[in-house]
Amino acid sequence: MVKKTSSSLHVPSVSVLMVLLCCCVDYSLCEKKIKTYKLTRGNFSVTFTNYGAVMTSLLLPDRHGKQDDVVLGFDSLDSYKNDTTYFGAIVGRVANRIGGAQFKLNGQLYKTSPNDGYNTLHGGTKGFSDVIWSVQSYVPTSHITFKYDSFDGEEGFPGNVTVKVTYMIGKNILGVKMEAKPLNKPTPINLALHTYWNLRSHNSGDILSHKIQLLADKITPVDDTLIPTGEITSIAGTPYDFLEPREIGSRIHELPGGYDINYIIDGPIGKHLRKTAVVTEDVTGRKMELWTNQPGVQFYTSNMLKRVVGKGKAVYGKYGGLCLETQGFPDSVNHKNFPTQIVNPGETYLHVMLFRFTAH
Repeated sequence: MVKKTSSSLHVPSVSVLMVLLCCCVDYSLCEKKIKTYKLTRGNFSVTFTNYGAVMTSLLLPDRHGKQDDVVLGFDSLDSYKNDTTYFGAIVGRVANRIGGAQFKLNGQLYKTSPNDGYNTLHGGTKGFSDVIWSVQSYVPTSHITFKYDSFDGEEGFPGNVTVKVTYMIGKNILGVKMEAKPLNKPTPINLALHTYWNLRSHNSGDILSHKIQLLADKITPVDDTLIPTGEITSIAGTPYDFLEPREIGSRIHELPGGYDINYIIDGPIGKHLRKTAVVTEDVTGRKMELWTNQPGVQFYTSNMLKRVVGKGKAVYGKYGGLCLETQGFPDSVNHKNFPTQIVNPGETYLHVMLFRFTAH
């Protein structure tokens, strides 16, 4: 039985979180140059680039006040251009996988770019993680808003879409708001933040000793190409059961490669945020809590990382970080029993994440 007490805490609703944006000023840029931007609140700071709207670093104090960068990434902006890991990026127009790189919408067949075998992954060959975003608004102690105009036919997807991503900083809190508005055609939209977390430090080795709690009692199982079968199954008695906190590595050996699966978040889907995950690291005492308004979260343990040279010449290997990608279900466009990802002109796609960090 799912433990409901942890998800019934007083957490900000989407409307409360949006208050953080009430003082935004227009910071539109006429030209699209690749730059870096920093948000700071006390001893908590986060850095971004407008290439892929990527989160490049996040500095947190441990229980003794020592700061570490807890997200994997690169030192140079050029490295992000050649990145195949999606470190810290906003991925879309449709995050995760589309089976067979195609889908039908209103009777028309759309073929998307296959970049993961026969499937489309994270938007295709050149998804949102590989474009230069403009900066619409920037206050270093408050927020930054990135904007991208996706064109009709981009990577095979229909219609023009205006996309905005706002990162908001508070006291030990990071809010992320992703918005998208189709302008002329219905289209699938499913954005995700693809940050790799290591709460001990980005260069400290694997995350197998991290403890995680996932407030989800069902998953969408996949075939051998990681495309959902369409089933929804219980995690009871399986290595996927994290209803109670336990070490990530405690049963990972029972899986082929590691964790890479979509969990169905407990509770009704709506505008209010639901507690989704809690991650703790005992050596530093750091703790990360995650809320979202999305129906699913992809838990990924960086199974495919292999000697990637990152920040400070750190070498990232298998299980070097963990991803918690809140999202719509993978391949929803091909499964009528999954929550729809189709957004029509006049409607707004809204995806909110809220991270809270502490150290004890």
